[in-house]
Amino acid sequence: MSDTRRRVKVYTLNEDRQWDDRGTGHVSSTYVEELKGMSLLVRAESDGSLLLESKINPNTAYQKQQDTLIVWSEAENYDLALSFQEKAGCDEIWEKICQVQGKDPSVEVTQDLIDESEEERFEEMPETSHLIDLPTCELNKLEEIADLVTSVLSSPIRREKLALALENEGYIKKLLQLFQACENLENTEGLHHLYEIIRGILFLNKATLFEVMFSDECIMDVVGCLEYDPALAQPKRHREFLTKTAKFKEVIPITDSELRQKIHQTYRVQYIQDIILPTPSVFEENFLSTLTSFIFFNKVEIVSMLQEDEKFLSEVFAQLTDEATDDDKRRELVNFFKEFCAFSQTLQPQNRDAFFKTLAKLGILPALEIVMGMDDLQVRSAATDIFSYLVEFSPSMVREFVMQEAQQSDDDILLINVVIEQMICDTDPELGGAVQLMGLLRTLIDPENMLATTNKTEKSEFLNFFYNHCMHVLTAPLLTNTSEDKCEKDFFEKKINYRYCWNFLCTPSHSHFTPFNFFLLDNIVGSNKNSTICPDNYQTAQLLALILELLTFCVEHHTYHIKNYIMNKDLLRRVLVLMNSKHTFLALCALRFMRRIIGLKDEFYNRYITKGNLFEPVINALLDNGTRYNLLNSAVIELFEFIRVEDIKSLTAHIVENFYKALESIEYVQTFKGLKTKYEQEKDRQNQKLNSVPSILRSNRFRRDAKALEEDEEMWFNEDEEEEGKAVVAPVEKSKPEDDYPDTYEKFMETKKAKESEDKENLPKRTSSGGFKFTFSHSASAANGTNSKSVVAQTPPASSNGSSSKTTNLATSVTATKGSLVGLVDYPDDEEEDEEEETSPRKRPRLGS
Repeated sequence: MSDTRRRVKVYTLNEDRQWDDRGTGHVSSTYVEELKGMSLLVRAESDGSLLLESKINPNTAYQKQQDTLIVWSEAENYDLALSFQEKAGCDEIWEKICQVQGKDPSVEVTQDLIDESEEERFEEMPETSHLIDLPTCELNKLEEIADLVTSVLSSPIRREKLALALENEGYIKKLLQLFQACENLENTEGLHHLYEIIRGILFLNKATLFEVMFSDECIMDVVGCLEYDPALAQPKRHREFLTKTAKFKEVIPITDSELRQKIHQTYRVQYIQDIILPTPSVFEENFLSTLTSFIFFNKVEIVSMLQEDEKFLSEVFAQLTDEATDDDKRRELVNFFKEFCAFSQTLQPQNRDAFFKTLAKLGILPALEIVMGMDDLQVRSAATDIFSYLVEFSPSMVREFVMQEAQQSDDDILLINVVIEQMICDTDPELGGAVQLMGLLRTLIDPENMLATTNKTEKSEFLNFFYNHCMHVLTAPLLTNTSEDKCEKDFFEKKINYRYCWNFLCTPSHSHFTPFNFFLLDNIVGSNKNSTICPDNYQTAQLLALILELLTFCVEHHTYHIKNYIMNKDLLRRVLVLMNSKHTFLALCALRFMRRIIGLKDEFYNRYITKGNLFEPVINALLDNGTRYNLLNSAVIELFEFIRVEDIKSLTAHIVENFYKALESIEYVQTFKGLKTKYEQEKDRQNQKLNSVPSILRSNRFRRDAKALEEDEEMWFNEDEEEEGKAVVAPVEKSKPEDDYPDTYEKFMETKKAKESEDKENLPKRTSSGGFKFTFSHSASAANGTNSKSVVAQTPPASSNGSSSKTTNLATSVTATKGSLVGLVDYPDDEEEDEEEETSPRKRPRLGS
């Protein structure tokens, strides 16, 4: 019994004037040799560690509040509080404190709250040693009382003495009786004085006075006094709002009368603080610190009492998930949980931990899965807020649930996929809810908050789950909006059918999404060579920007998972279609995605970019932007400047060999000339290496017969296919360039000679169905003075509006001399061919019109 009586929580006041819970334990008072005096000791109930060791100083002011709280200050900015489970335990410790200080245990404060400056200021005032004499509580004395209350607020000593006088004489109840009389008599002047009096008493910041003022008997009269602000022409109607407009709804009847009373009191006191009282000035901000503490401890008690009543919470969950529950009732239940979770934010970490574990045990996540799929916007919004509390508190708990759920459910009803669906189908034109959900998804997929265990890591398990079960849902709008005129095949193979989002038709059941196709705008702006469309709808563009932000986050944090996905889906090509959007913010999002990939300096990514000729849409966008000096212009140039500064050789060679003629006219920055310089320096180094090889070895390389060359070429292709087979990604789709480029000087020479042999012997070329096809500028056609185009240089369909500058592909105007892409070596035999290429009219760069 003694353990329960002495059970306490230790609180300290932080810099934000909020109470921090330091733990729960058992308090005792004993003599401590090191401190040379009687001290308060609190040992943790969990492990017996010492939570508090505080000497009872004879000059320290201890305050007893609400029968179960003892508050004091150990230093200038270090306030402590003990919250007792039982009043009897608080009384016992209070007696010990009073005994040490030689005080009567009946007092609520053991010392006067005073600082040195106040002591000096009022030391000449003899009345400070006595209680303040209050005027008699009569109508004709209200002005005098108001002046007295207002005058003491600047002095901590006098505030304390006035509070004691008000408490000892039961003065507040007498004042409230006068309020009723003034209101009946319509005595406006008296009501204005009572406003000043009650407001001043609140600013005395005394918990014992609050207990009287906020009791069921007095609180409505206190609110009534605060309606009559002299600064207002007409009094406010706060009591009417609290009694008629604000209705207390019990989703499940609360049988505990103390809990009901505490809920009512907390709501009304919060209303007084937030609505009725004016915002305190800088000089008044500490006047209501005790009022804030009063509300805080009330909320802690409410959450604790509800949490301990498992029967009540079990009934709430049962009704929330019951299909027979009507929509109005379900809305009230969800709003209750939203408020309940909001109250829990007042708890300290260890208490919040127990709180959310209780909710998880009762099934909060399966319940959210149901209500987030409902078509009631208010319910979905409240469910999203609850979900955000859970993710913020413990993303690991949410991840563990969805991975367990995946073993028993289909992909289309997984909680995370429901969340993604809500993000995509947000009805807000500004996508406010989608932004919130995107932030929650980013928290869930952030490896920084994932835990590692001895056997497995949460990171690998969850990311495998996410990319297998959820990633296709997240990217479906992106892939669908960047396809030509078809829905993404893999999207429907996964059996995930979305709603027709742009009509925002939501079904009550989330177990099967109604079919939907993303809106593809007819008004196409800036087609590329494949005539792929780009979404011009502002809301579509916003959604795609959010998805790209998440994908960019994945590139930075998920390494090989996102790399596999990008390669398998040819995702970067699809993203770069968005460079054609009329919405610059969306084009910048697409560019930022590519910039993050290049920023990794991963040769695997670099090879994918060069093979796919994926700089083409970026350079097209730069040229289309013309001479405009804007964010798009700066971002594109920064991308190339990064490649130059970091000296990424494979990308530098690709850019210079394929696009330099189109970029050399840009002279307001030295980026592209710098890239050309880097490229030429690398060629010189390669030439020096070549010259260091004995001439007999070099000459022997060219004396093999055509048959040997053909066998070597076949071996090289086979090796390349084997390498591709060993890679962790599948080959990209046919829309990309169909060829591998030679990676070394040796392969380049073998391929060059083999190609010439094929041309001479009129051998058949490999086609795309065979997996490979090379078209080099030094083929037979080049020798005859004509330029052959690369596989990416396809002529687009004629534009119906006659605008050729928008539809002409950059690659058609720049000869793709693939043979020199990686080899970086000049040969005497090729000089004439290079001169022919430079004089060809087809080599003029594309300029933005």
